[in-house]
Amino acid sequence: MARTPLSAPKRSATRQKTKSRKTAKPKKTTAASIRRRKSPNGLVGWLLWPFRTVMRLAFRLAWRGALVMLLILGLAVGYVYTTLPPPEAILDGRSQGSVTLLDRYGEIFAWRGEQFGGQITAKTVSPYLHNAIVATEDRRFYLHPGVDPVGIASAVKINLQEGRGPLSGHGGSTITQQTAKLLCLGSPYDPDVWENETAYEADCRETTLWRKIKEGVYALAMEAKYSKEEILTIYMNRAFLGAGSRGFEAAAQRYFGKSANEVDPAEAAMLAGLLVAPTRYAPTNNLERSQNRADTVINLMEQQGYLTAAEAQFARDNPAELSAAAEARAGGYFADWVMSAAPDFLSRKTTEDVIMRTTFDPRIQTAAEDALSYVFETKVSPDSKAQAAIVVMSSDGAVRGMVGGRKFQGVAGQFNRAIMAKRQTGSAFKPFVYATALDLGYSPNDTVTDEPLTMNIPGSGSWSPENYDRRYRGPVTLTQALQNSLNIPAVKISEAVGRENVRRVAADFGIDSDLATGPSLALGVSESTLIEMTGAYAGILNGGTSVEPYGIRDLRLQGENEVLLGQEGGLGERVISQEAAEELVYMMNKVVDGGTGSRASLSARPAAGKTGTTQAARDAWFLGFTADYVVGVWMGYDDNTPLTGVTGGGLPADIWRETMVRVHDGLPIQQLPMRVPSQPEPQALSQADPVPAPQYEGQGEVVRSEGDRLIGPAPQSQQPNRPANVAEQIINDVLSIFGN
Repeated sequence: MARTPLSAPKRSATRQKTKSRKTAKPKKTTAASIRRRKSPNGLVGWLLWPFRTVMRLAFRLAWRGALVMLLILGLAVGYVYTTLPPPEAILDGRSQGSVTLLDRYGEIFAWRGEQFGGQITAKTVSPYLHNAIVATEDRRFYLHPGVDPVGIASAVKINLQEGRGPLSGHGGSTITQQTAKLLCLGSPYDPDVWENETAYEADCRETTLWRKIKEGVYALAMEAKYSKEEILTIYMNRAFLGAGSRGFEAAAQRYFGKSANEVDPAEAAMLAGLLVAPTRYAPTNNLERSQNRADTVINLMEQQGYLTAAEAQFARDNPAELSAAAEARAGGYFADWVMSAAPDFLSRKTTEDVIMRTTFDPRIQTAAEDALSYVFETKVSPDSKAQAAIVVMSSDGAVRGMVGGRKFQGVAGQFNRAIMAKRQTGSAFKPFVYATALDLGYSPNDTVTDEPLTMNIPGSGSWSPENYDRRYRGPVTLTQALQNSLNIPAVKISEAVGRENVRRVAADFGIDSDLATGPSLALGVSESTLIEMTGAYAGILNGGTSVEPYGIRDLRLQGENEVLLGQEGGLGERVISQEAAEELVYMMNKVVDGGTGSRASLSARPAAGKTGTTQAARDAWFLGFTADYVVGVWMGYDDNTPLTGVTGGGLPADIWRETMVRVHDGLPIQQLPMRVPSQPEPQALSQADPVPAPQYEGQGEVVRSEGDRLIGPAPQSQQPNRPANVAEQIINDVLSIFGN
């Protein structure tokens, strides 16, 4: 039987079906088919499906939102870009100018206002300073577009780790952002909008999130408008660096006396270190703290390759030091005084940079400060809060030095006692009584009786003045009366010559305060300031011509030679005759030479002066002069508490002497312009009340046990003199109308 052949048609049919399947048209994709493909499979799929859907939706919203934000950011940056001025127009952003004060020799001794040393650029400044700023403030300055996300994230992390808010403390700001803040985002100070500059600057330093966003926009616009070097230039010129210095050029001049183009690595590190806290790290406040901060900056510069290891070590071994002017910080009270004396538009409210030449002498200022410190350290209780003031001037009224108070417990007051404190003058006023008498023809050897005196004052009743020691000496010369600061003779002489004449002489000599109208005028019950009294004594020294104490020689704008305001001297009108002035100098010389002011004696150098102690010893004075200088000293408490064991002939005389010794160091001895009386001087004072060894004003201090009492015993009192005869009775005749 034959085999059945294979059936080919069936294979062909299968191939045909496969072929038809392969060549069949794909089905049309529809939304339903897509949903079917994305529908979850199984339980896990159903659980993850909502999450996947939300994520897909969030992604779509995020990239669309990002596009919108980028568009808004671009528009904001573009708008700010159009408002930015040329970089050179915003280098000096001060709303007020500055005053640089020069001493009598033309050297800088003080600054006031915001200093701007002049424009510098990032290309011309010392490369050490350039690198120190970048290393300290923004190491990626040349890599970011104005905002540094890495720096911001790092700052936020540090703030959170230290327990602060994300925007509190470290800000992560780039130099560009800091420059934007210095520019206050382009909003200049407007006095009509802001209460003061402090409020304006506080708003500029605000650190809210919205403020940081605006700051970032402004920084991006600056990066688009300016080059990196231009941004750094703006920053270097506008940054505040302590002690009134605005910009690195001003700071370099202020602290080191040189240009920012010339600073070395140690100085550059100190300047850059100020950026974190200008007032705290200012070397004029605490040099050691500033040097420690500079070491940190040097380490950063070394780590970032700006300094070699050898350069860094040399900078650490040789830290920056202050210039002589910055270190001295001399004449603070003097500087404040001349600033208040100058017109506001050229001093406290100037919009320009002003150069002020003054009469200030730094050597004399140091002498006065050292003298005050020496006396308080050696003769006053350490816990004493007594104050003192000193004024040193030439006979024409040129003030050479001024101490307005002393420091105690590390705190210095701003109250200038030399010019602001009006206090009773006590016996320091008596020279004007005798000046009046001498100008009317009296002689230093004319006599007056020192005896009990009672005066009937209309409307006040009887008044009985007493001497300091409550003793009487009978007939005494005018010289002896002033020498021993006797009260009753001073009152008698004042009444004899006329109180109005005494008031006129004192006022003409420069005592502008209201003067008493009663007989107590002669005893110094009127108030005056130390600078007024010192100026009045200068008039006695110069031969009887009044002076106006002055400290400003001239004012001019920085960089210009034209003098806007000048003064050559303070001499005014003649008050008393030269002969009377020279006789008064002789009498005041006797005060120092054996009188109440004997502790002020300068040995071989002739000196003249007068003590003064007010009621209850609330104020103690000593004022006097040599042929070269006039010095006034006041001592007391700010609250008028009485001094303990102190009179004008005690501690104030000591301060005066110590000041004069230092002031005259190295100067030749000059004779006083005094006239010795022609008639013989009596040799002894009468003693109406026979008690042994009377103590005169200024010699009653005791051994220190508390308060302001002295160390060691006071010197023995001088033996009183007795006149040989009575040559003048007119004074007693005039006073007889008041009754005794």
